[in-house]
Amino acid sequence: METDRTPPARKDCRVIIHFDYDCFYASVFEKENPALKSLPFAVQQKQIIVTCNYEARRRGLHKLQLIRDARRVCPDVIIELGEDISRFRDASKELYGFLKAFSWSRKVERLGFDEVWLDVSDIVDYNMQTLNRHDLVQCFFQTSRSDPMEGFCFDASTIAGHPYPQTYKHVDTTGTVDDLTMRMRLGSHLAQHMRHQLEQQKGYTSTVGIATTKLLSKLVGNLNKPKGQTTVMPPLADSVESPGNAQTFLDEHEIGKIPGIGFKLSQKLRDFILERPAAFDTGLVYGGTKEHVTVADVRGNPKVSPETLEKLLGGPGSPHGIGYKVWCLLHGADDTEVSEAKAVPSQISIEDSYIRLDTLPEVLQELDALARSLISRMRIDLLVHEEDASKEEDLRPENIEQALTQVTSKKWLAHPKTLRLTTRPRSPLQPDGTRIRSFKRISHSAPLPNFAFGLSESVESIADRLVREALLPMFRKLHPEKSGWNLSLVNLAVTNMAETAGESKTARGRDIGNMFKRQDDVLKNYQIREASPSPAEDSELEAQIVPGAGWDEDVELGDDDLERCSDCGTRMPAFAMVAHRRFHLPVLSAMQGHIT
Repeated sequence: METDRTPPARKDCRVIIHFDYDCFYASVFEKENPALKSLPFAVQQKQIIVTCNYEARRRGLHKLQLIRDARRVCPDVIIELGEDISRFRDASKELYGFLKAFSWSRKVERLGFDEVWLDVSDIVDYNMQTLNRHDLVQCFFQTSRSDPMEGFCFDASTIAGHPYPQTYKHVDTTGTVDDLTMRMRLGSHLAQHMRHQLEQQKGYTSTVGIATTKLLSKLVGNLNKPKGQTTVMPPLADSVESPGNAQTFLDEHEIGKIPGIGFKLSQKLRDFILERPAAFDTGLVYGGTKEHVTVADVRGNPKVSPETLEKLLGGPGSPHGIGYKVWCLLHGADDTEVSEAKAVPSQISIEDSYIRLDTLPEVLQELDALARSLISRMRIDLLVHEEDASKEEDLRPENIEQALTQVTSKKWLAHPKTLRLTTRPRSPLQPDGTRIRSFKRISHSAPLPNFAFGLSESVESIADRLVREALLPMFRKLHPEKSGWNLSLVNLAVTNMAETAGESKTARGRDIGNMFKRQDDVLKNYQIREASPSPAEDSELEAQIVPGAGWDEDVELGDDDLERCSDCGTRMPAFAMVAHRRFHLPVLSAMQGHIT
């Protein structure tokens, strides 16, 4: 029985902002050396340009261009090596933390180094309630949930940045607009405020898209690069008279440009629509097609339905229901949620590409280099420094030097459970000497050995063991033949993260160490402390209950009425001692278990 061809209704109540840092890799270098901003500048990995600034693009350079071609087009281009990605990773984490501070819901999702989604629906909801519809020109946007004075002034009668479509009425002071339109206006002003703060405080510019879905927000941001922003405005849904703005916008895109439809799926869709393989563009390093097939071409084809897409795109390794998922994407229906900010990454991956890799000694050398990078990344991304809690007597003047030289301990935020090795073999030569271009990867996974988490050994030592004891056997399972293979790519990754004890929602258990460190702060409202005698009182000290403990503040107790805890020395009334001793039970049990 054929399923309904109608895609599900869109969740048009959300407001999602997509940030794309302009020329991110080049911008990292430009921040270190501002003089590069006015010069043609490019970042090189292997023999290609991975990115270049807008001055270089103005002179004819572009991404994935061979270095020799770039120097021919622009002889005075300045090129820096970008093989070491640590500086890019650190800058990305810094900018991600900056944007995350604006979020109330913690729905902040990073894609690669240079893209971030934020679901700001809750912030927009709050400001919709406080909006003065009788004076839209002079409004205030509150960016802090707790501080009503923190925010910015804005004109709610206009859209910040560019609207889609361009013919959209940009200014409206009537105050009678529908809620969705007003929500998108507020979202555009919040995005503009964040974009400007990012540039002023961090020195990075960005291009932004605002829409009701992740799909639309990512795509619409590409319309006004660089340093621009675009908002998809209502009506979004189709009507009898005309298609909605969402569908009209999507229909113009080549099928391979739609997020969620990857390289392999787009190849199958092109071949299905053209009824023959699409010709490849040999001028592109990583492949592309000369013939474009748009979303409208696929969506409007009478043979295309959820069932035909499932038969065409499904198969071994494909997720269940891939046909219906792609059918929904073609119609702009994307209910994918923005993931909440995570304390740890979902995986750590290192890869490199090669012109020719076909001998075992070369493979071992590359595996060793990749393993060193992987272990280093694990230590950077998953290790935190944890200072030992200093006792009060340790901070006395005679112990200050000892306190300053105290060694800090390190703690793993998560333990990856799985090690994955991926390779991309080249196709064999054909009789005429040509080679069919292949982008197929093959992978093998195995448990990550426990020695990978050891901190007493060097990175080089652990990497050497990882290659000999784990990666080489995995490689032989992928390529059992001793020779004859030729690899164009090798990837190492650790996945299946198991968070250790901590305070995040996804952590497994409580952090006992931090519980001990915070014990004084947690118990400060329940401790008994000596009250200073007033001049009119006797010199005998009287114990006074600290306000906030829940007892009557006017009740005073003498020393004879108090008991002292044998574990921590705290004094308190006898009736409170029973509950206090219960507090020690789980803590002492945890300590005993840790010692044993």
